[in-house]
Amino acid sequence: MNSCSTILWLTGWSIDDDVFNPLRDQLRSRLPEWRHSVAHYYDAKTPEQMHVIAKVAAHACRQASDGPLLIAGWSLGGLLALRLAGELGAEGLVLLGSTARFIRPRGETDLGWPDTYLRQMSSALKHDRAAVEWHFHKNLFTLRELERGIDAMLPAADRWSNQALLAGLELLRHEDCRPLLPGIACPVLVVHGQDDIVCPFGAAKELHKSLPSASLLAVEDGGHAPFLGRETEVADAIRSWWYER
Repeated sequence: MNSCSTILWLTGWSIDDDVFNPLRDQLRSRLPEWRHSVAHYYDAKTPEQMHVIAKVAAHACRQASDGPLLIAGWSLGGLLALRLAGELGAEGLVLLGSTARFIRPRGETDLGWPDTYLRQMSSALKHDRAAVEWHFHKNLFTLRELERGIDAMLPAADRWSNQALLAGLELLRHEDCRPLLPGIACPVLVVHGQDDIVCPFGAAKELHKSLPSASLLAVEDGGHAPFLGRETEVADAIRSWWYER
């Protein structure tokens, strides 16, 4: 076993893990001593299996190195990261466009989406997957980000099985990590777009307030993928946060 530090990457719903490649490339130049690992849940059949796959990946990171484990989760991956930190522990979390609870009552639109939206997505997914993904992906970006062509950085969305997409929607509907937050004592960096309409910025403020050791990086004019097109800024923030925490 070596003492190399590890970052475990957990991607968001329907998105290939390659979405992190530009950010990982920047981090390799700033944190060359860190290795990178991933958890692939593209073929998961249930939300529980997604949790198991992420947990197995975290265990593998622990077995491969006795150095610090940093878990970086985006959106759905952020929920998995919070669950792992609550169950297994970690030396740090980076939560990208994340939330502790995706589904919220209609009166809390500043924190999340009503359940009816995801139920409609689940139903439509069985008939027209391409349309569901297209509608979701267009909500990831602000108008200014679209004008900059940031959406072209999204990798192809063909690795997820239909069953995994349905399982991911079920996880988003039912996972609630809010009770775990006070017990997650490790340092947490919350990176969130101020104009995110998938996980509204209120969810980031809730994480920042409820986690005992959290820092918040608010990305101006950032949508749901606040790291895309801002890899240098976000990589510098992660490095500074980690070594100055």
